[in-house]
Amino acid sequence: MIRALYSAASGMNAQQMNVDNIANNLANANTTGYKSRRAQFQDLLYQTVVQPGSAAGQQSVVPSGLQLGLGTKPSANEVIFTQGNFSETDNPLDLVIQGNGFFQVLRPTGDIAYTRDGSFQLNSTGSIVTSNGDLLQPQIAIPANAQSVTIATDGTVTYTQPGQTATQKAGQIQIAGFQNPAGLNSLGQNLYQPTDASGTPTVDNPGGQAGLGTLLQGYTEQSNVSIVQEFINLIVAQRAYEANSKVVKAADDMYQQVNNLKQ
Repeated sequence: MIRALYSAASGMNAQQMNVDNIANNLANANTTGYKSRRAQFQDLLYQTVVQPGSAAGQQSVVPSGLQLGLGTKPSANEVIFTQGNFSETDNPLDLVIQGNGFFQVLRPTGDIAYTRDGSFQLNSTGSIVTSNGDLLQPQIAIPANAQSVTIATDGTVTYTQPGQTATQKAGQIQIAGFQNPAGLNSLGQNLYQPTDASGTPTVDNPGGQAGLGTLLQGYTEQSNVSIVQEFINLIVAQRAYEANSKVVKAADDMYQQVNNLKQ
């Protein structure tokens, strides 16, 4: 019965973290470029009473054994990098990556971070920056008198100036890909950081030989959170939490019966 108490308690703790994960997904349902997370669990150690395959006699072995599990624990909450829906905007600097890849931005600390959020703007010097002011890398500057800024699917940025018909090239947007994007470290503010699990970034032009996605101007990528699926997951987590709590109550009732045996 002691095992049942601790196993059920571990299940309640695991489902509480599952609900926390679902709550974060729902909170970011309208966050541009957000990628949902899926909680994953694994069983804990087993107490072996009878080892499977141990000798049952001179010419026979135990076919299945007797092992008692000691509960569960959260093992990961994997980021699901499926494509979100596109939302059209009136900003010519808003971009969507159609396919795999991340925009590169320069953080104030001097290191490069990666994002799927293509909501870009211009700062006081005309450089393209994120909503937090982080510079897009490679750095691209647009003159103050520039007109009809165009960003091609391959990342080429051009513009026209008053009184001129010829276009001027402002720069080339490059995007990065990872062998295992689920291994990226989430920093908040829609930013990711490479880890040993994600591997080093492969940088290329959109639609290039690295197999990364292409760009679409005037759109932003919405969150890939499915509200319906998250509510279903919430119901399942609630019922699992309730079931584990009933195990705790049942074990407590059994202890009560044991304590009353001498009466």
